[in-house]
Amino acid sequence: MSRPPVLILHASGTNRDEEAAQAIRLAGGHPRIAHVNELRSGAVRIADYASVLLPGGFSYGDALGAGGRLALELRTWFSDELALAAENGKPMLGICNGFQVLVKAGLLPGPMGEPRSVTLTENAEGRFECRWVTLRVESACRSGWLGAIGGMTIRCPVAHGEGRVAVADPSTAARLEDGLVAFRYLADGPRPISNDPVLAGGVYPANPNGSVNDIAGICDDGGTIVGLMPHPEDHVFDWQRPSGPEGGSGLPLFEAFVAGAR
Repeated sequence: MSRPPVLILHASGTNRDEEAAQAIRLAGGHPRIAHVNELRSGAVRIADYASVLLPGGFSYGDALGAGGRLALELRTWFSDELALAAENGKPMLGICNGFQVLVKAGLLPGPMGEPRSVTLTENAEGRFECRWVTLRVESACRSGWLGAIGGMTIRCPVAHGEGRVAVADPSTAARLEDGLVAFRYLADGPRPISNDPVLAGGVYPANPNGSVNDIAGICDDGGTIVGLMPHPEDHVFDWQRPSGPEGGSGLPLFEAFVAGAR
C-alpha cells in the first residue's frame, strides 16, 4: 500500500517539524516539510497532499502573539485552499503552536471568517510548563479520523506558556462540549466537568494551563481539523517515556491521522 503524502508546514521559528515527520513515517505516511514561502510561490500546493500537519515551535518567534503571524498568513493567502481541503475531508492536525495557529486563523473551531469566541491564552499559573501530562481522546468527538482511537489515553509532554483554552461565554463552552472536544487532560482518571465552564479549569498540575473543562484539544464542526496543545510526537518510542506508567504512546494518533488520509 502506498504511503499517503503528508504536508508538514514550516515557518521561521518552527522547531518540531522533524519530530512530527518521524511520527508520520512510523505511522505509514510520507512526510514533506515545506516552508510557508514555498506555498506562496506555488512550488508546493496543499491540493497535492492527502493531509496537512502544523507542528509545534515558535513560528516567527511569536512576534504577534503565539501563532499570530502564521495564522494571519493562512487567512490572507491560503483561506480558500484550506477551506476546500476541509470541505473535501482532508485531515488537518495542529500541535501546540500549530494548534494556536489554527485557532487564531479561525479554522478551529471555525468556521473561518466568523468572530472568534475561542482562544488560547496565558497559562493560569503564569509560567511556562514543560513536563509530561496524561490526556484522553474523547469518544464523543465528532472527528471521523479520530474515531478509531476514541477513549484511548496518551502520555506525552507539554511545552507552552500560552496553552489555556478560554471561551467567550457559557454558550461557546456548551458548543465545544457538543462533540468538538477532541482531547481532555486527566489526573488518575476522568473528572466531572465544572458547572461554571467559563471560569473553571481542571486541577493543577493535571491540567497544566487551566483550560476550561480540562480541554487539551478540539476539532471543527466537520471533524476534519483537529488541534491539541500537548506533543504526542514526543512519545512514539517506548524509550522516550520517562519512569512511570507504561503505555500511552502517541503513535496511534498519527496512525489514525495517516489512515484518515488514505
